[in-house]
Amino acid sequence: MTQESNLASQKNVKSESSKAAVQAAAGEGAPDRFFTMPVISLIAMSFMLGMSEFIVVGILPDIAEGLNVSLTTVGGLVSLFAFVYAPATPIGASISSRFERFRTMIFLAVVFLIGNLLCAFAVGYGMLVAARIVIALISGTTVAVSMTFADDVASKKNRTKFVAWVFSGFSIASVFGVPIGTSIANAFGWRWAFHVINLLTVALIVLMCVVLPKNHYGPKSRFLAQFFIFTEPRIWGGILAVVFAAASSYVFYTYLTPILEQEIGIPSRYISFALAAYGVACLASNLYGGKLGDRGRGVVPLVKGRPIYLIQAVFMISLPFAVMNAVVGCIVLLMLGFLMYLQNTASQVLYMDVASATHPGSLNLASSFNSMSFNIGIALGSAVGGLVTDHIGMRWLGPFGAIFAVLAFLTAAWLNSDLKRREANDARAGA
Repeated sequence: MTQESNLASQKNVKSESSKAAVQAAAGEGAPDRFFTMPVISLIAMSFMLGMSEFIVVGILPDIAEGLNVSLTTVGGLVSLFAFVYAPATPIGASISSRFERFRTMIFLAVVFLIGNLLCAFAVGYGMLVAARIVIALISGTTVAVSMTFADDVASKKNRTKFVAWVFSGFSIASVFGVPIGTSIANAFGWRWAFHVINLLTVALIVLMCVVLPKNHYGPKSRFLAQFFIFTEPRIWGGILAVVFAAASSYVFYTYLTPILEQEIGIPSRYISFALAAYGVACLASNLYGGKLGDRGRGVVPLVKGRPIYLIQAVFMISLPFAVMNAVVGCIVLLMLGFLMYLQNTASQVLYMDVASATHPGSLNLASSFNSMSFNIGIALGSAVGGLVTDHIGMRWLGPFGAIFAVLAFLTAAWLNSDLKRREANDARAGA
């Protein structure tokens, strides 16, 4: 046996030992127990990433006033974050596959902490921009690496549940993190919202050092060879569906706080409660999306959910008229929040199953596609939202979001046609 084979064998033994230790931590009498400490730590990591990413939406006016820049300029931070996040995610995920997973996770968490420290102590808008770029560079890769822990920290039947809950960390941040951060910003200043994130991140890094499985090396592939997965049309269909759906939501979500204050007329002292209610809708969206992800393998869950995009378009079109009444406006916004993440698990199932079947060496890369696609959509939607707000008015954000929702539906419809064609070809080949 060669030295390389011996090394690979030793790594596999270490990985199996690490996995056994995690399963033992879950309790010998409860092999299917889901909320173990390793799972909780990974959900908490998503929570911190979500809180850091979305907190800007909640404290947009505070940052603008504190740094003496316009609201639209600060709103540009959302687009900038997403523009950096999208290309950095697949590149980072591909590179991370070549390193030991636990050390990579801790390294990413430390860089995340450094970025948020820079946000807290930013002396000007330029420094804040640089800090947001640092965080955006590693956020998507962190989510992708989290997904690769699935086989080691959750049973096979809990696979989609794990995916749904990791994504739900972002929604939990919307429910609790962003409103709490907004309240802290209102009481002590916007910088303290980032100080709280930093304190929680330090505690989380300590927890992950204790509970996460160590010494795991996944299947390796040459860096450029991993990108051959982009030759698979179904991957592109999944990416475009997520891009358009996210763009539809972020046309208005980027300006959610000003919409609540200026269009619906909610007093500023109640904004944190309104954001919390919206976050509850988003959390329900992610968790129910986990159930939708269980409706088949490959592209099936996503194509079964294509009517969701049409429903989203209808609510978007109604938004300019709904905000004329505070109650109706709030109901429509809550419905849009519930629709926002329904596709998350279904799209992740698509990427992982197609990659497993066609390009197994690209699994790390494939695990990053949902985050990458969603943030391309964020960048596109928030940029369009800024143009609409500047030139037409905030009230008319909804109809432009509806255009993207229809494009998402058409993409899912194409995936459905492609699925039927493949099934027909398989039937003919088996005859």
